Amino acid sequence: MTSATIASTSAATAVPLQQDAGIIALVGLAHASSHFSHLLLPLMFPVFLKEFGLSFSELGLLMTVFFTVSGSGQALAGFVVDRIGARPLLFASISLLLLACLAASCASGYLGLVGVAALLGLGNAAFHPVDFTILNQRISAPRLGYAFSAHGLTGNLGWAAAPVFLVGISSLTSWRWAYAAAALLYALIALLLLLQRDKLLTKVVLRHPQATAGQDMAFMKLPVVWWCFSFFLLSTMTLAVVQSFSISILKALHGVSLETATLTLTAYMLCGAVGVLVGGFVAAHTRHSERVVALCMSLGALFLALSATGVFGVTGTMVVLAATGLAIGIGGPSRDMMIKKATPRGATGRVYGLVYSGLDVGFALAPLLFGAFMDRGWYAAVLLGAAAALALSVFAALGVGRRTSH
Repeated sequence: MTSATIASTSAATAVPLQQDAGIIALVGLAHASSHFSHLLLPLMFPVFLKEFGLSFSELGLLMTVFFTVSGSGQALAGFVVDRIGARPLLFASISLLLLACLAASCASGYLGLVGVAALLGLGNAAFHPVDFTILNQRISAPRLGYAFSAHGLTGNLGWAAAPVFLVGISSLTSWRWAYAAAALLYALIALLLLLQRDKLLTKVVLRHPQATAGQDMAFMKLPVVWWCFSFFLLSTMTLAVVQSFSISILKALHGVSLETATLTLTAYMLCGAVGVLVGGFVAAHTRHSERVVALCMSLGALFLALSATGVFGVTGTMVVLAATGLAIGIGGPSRDMMIKKATPRGATGRVYGLVYSGLDVGFALAPLLFGAFMDRGWYAAVLLGAAAALALSVFAALGVGRRTSH
């Protein structure tokens, strides 16, 4: 049975809600663990500044290493998923994240942190092609929009949980024990997924005996794939700024405490989660996904630019920054539906691997670029630059729409 057969069967038969819900929950947990890993290093930036005497540029380079490894690995992981299935790569990824947390708890300097960043990036690489292959194969067609919404929601919850988990434990014990606790968390997640592994099984794409490498790469000639890639690259630069530098920016511009700034980042992620939940219903009832995405990214860019001005004062700026997460979150499920429309049959892993590697490229470039701004004290300019990147992503989304509308 091919993935196409599974998809058609799912669409044609009544699949029990409990079956779909169980798969969605497991994939969501895996996605949350991936997003949790994105913040394992940035949340400790203020600590590393003092502990190891690092600059913002050096800290930004850590995230560049993380997402360069993740992006390269993600593009390759898509091919592997199509060949051997999603489940083996999922367990390998969780194991790598666990090892990275243990390595972080023992780090003694900058080189150790670079190694942690590389391990985290390698562990993070396979999640999107793995997750979307499982969802597209195993979830019934009428519930796919809601599955994408739940997928995005759990990712945002993973981001939201990281500050509370890591900063909370480090304030009670130490940052090293916080990383050890994160390793234990990944071990528990791996155990749960292992016990429910039957729900994560996918079928590989059957290849014709005469198939060539060129045929496998044919999807890369489609312009719409690169428009999708560009959208992810640009929109993710904004998120990278918020994740990596918003805490330091709020402390520098408004003199708030580390705990207050961390709560603002958590609020941003929680608002994003609420937005994704709302966006799932929007995506399920909207035909032109790219228009929803363009509108949401435009509002997010506006809110971020307003945050840079500080015109609303300390509390108002933090509220508007959190509202940016809400606007972007609402567009999340429509974004995933937009990518689905651009994906040729039988190439789910490869397309999602390449397209979502744009996310990693954006995450890799932004800390390196804006870290230099931070070292010069151009804090408001960092937020304005992030707003500009998000505004440019609107044109990429509309470009995808022009090439997928029929």
